[in-house]
Amino acid sequence: MSTPLFNKVLVANRGEIACRVMRTLREMGIGSVAIHHRVEARAKHVRMADEAVEITGDTPVAAHLDIAQIIAAAKKTGADAIHPGYGFLSENARFAAAVAEAGITFIGPDAETISLMGDKISARNFAEAHGVPVAPSVMPTGDLDAFTKQAEAIGFPLLIKAAAGGGGKGMNIVRNAGDLREAARIASSEAQRYFGDGRVYAETYVERPRHIEVQVLGDGKGGAIHLFERECSVQRRFQKIIEEAPSANLPAKLAAEICESAVRLAAAANYKNAGTVEYILGADGRFFFLEMNTRLQVEHPVTEMITGLDLVRCQIEVAAGKGLPGRQADIKANGHAIECRICAENPERDFMPETGTVQYLGVPEEPWLRFENALDQGQKVTADFDPMLAKLVIHGADRDEAVNRSIAALDELALLGVTTNIDYLARVLDHEAFRAGDIHTGFVAQHKDALAAPSVSDAALVQALAAAALGFRDFRDLALATPEPYAAIGGWRN
Repeated sequence: MSTPLFNKVLVANRGEIACRVMRTLREMGIGSVAIHHRVEARAKHVRMADEAVEITGDTPVAAHLDIAQIIAAAKKTGADAIHPGYGFLSENARFAAAVAEAGITFIGPDAETISLMGDKISARNFAEAHGVPVAPSVMPTGDLDAFTKQAEAIGFPLLIKAAAGGGGKGMNIVRNAGDLREAARIASSEAQRYFGDGRVYAETYVERPRHIEVQVLGDGKGGAIHLFERECSVQRRFQKIIEEAPSANLPAKLAAEICESAVRLAAAANYKNAGTVEYILGADGRFFFLEMNTRLQVEHPVTEMITGLDLVRCQIEVAAGKGLPGRQADIKANGHAIECRICAENPERDFMPETGTVQYLGVPEEPWLRFENALDQGQKVTADFDPMLAKLVIHGADRDEAVNRSIAALDELALLGVTTNIDYLARVLDHEAFRAGDIHTGFVAQHKDALAAPSVSDAALVQALAAAALGFRDFRDLALATPEPYAAIGGWRN
């Protein structure tokens, strides 16, 4: 057996992404370390790891953001590398720098690159300097009057964006001069509240835009390749719910131009490890740089499905100095893949997050299906973390087959005890506009009425529950189980 690239890797994350990373670590013969707050001491990612360390904080999220505790946990367990997953500290330059200063390998880009790309203004300027198309825009000047005057000169509609933002926070669409000043003030206030940085900028808003992103890998020495593009246009509240690779109805020449510009950007930045360059694509075929995410993306499995590459393995190999998985010509795409984000939320209440307890989980099993999750029966779904519970990832020979397989899998997927968007996702995929590839970031709003849940009679609900009770042993056992404290008493009579 070959010597593992690292002895032990601490995964500075939780849930399904922690489990995903640990699966590859196990395959590579590398030890894994989990971190957890006390409320998740029995979580799946903790049980899956070779070792686990409890971290403390006023809230579970605060614990997962405590840089000093995480590095101390790595040192305590002898971990020689840290994988940040996504979210939490994955794009935190201070964390990457602290890891390096501790003599531990950070499985991601260096702190300087994270800082460069983490600030949307500096990233935009860097992209423009290296020939990557950017939308006409106005940078913050500290003078609101001058800012609004320059913004008006570009023309409407405009998109006001937070310089240090993400996730739709600090963003406002402005369609006339009368609303510009107030929109800029609100965006700045929101940006300050969420990111501690009130700077905002304005750029041309592309109507009915598509959200296209390119997966890149860099060796940190000016070498970079792309692993093709992904379509992430179906979103709610500026957050993705369905992603696919490759993009729908994207001309091959245009796809190549977008991918080549992403590689050019990564190479110019001496980018190291996995990253994603995101673009806005207009109906006229013009595309503009949006941002670069300096981490593994939630939707990375669709790229894995069509390329056959394990992106976590690629990350580990690059971090260990082994370089890229091949030349650009070596990377091939096969078929089509779709990812559906399964979230604890109610689409009928504007996608408000939901809580509950997982009473039953039934997952279809097919060779072309991946269900990325960290769920257990009886697990409580709380408001402590992001509402995304799992990811259903499907591969097909072409887009039509991937869509049909995804709908069938969603219909078969059962998650009882908490309201989710499973049925909603199936309706999106089955909508004629989605099937035709007529998608854009306003898809959910445009088809709101058609995507609404059909009304169900009380009689139909009773029939469905009866069928579940008869058809699923786990459900039947749970429904008929003796509740506590009587179960602990044992056999007794009234």
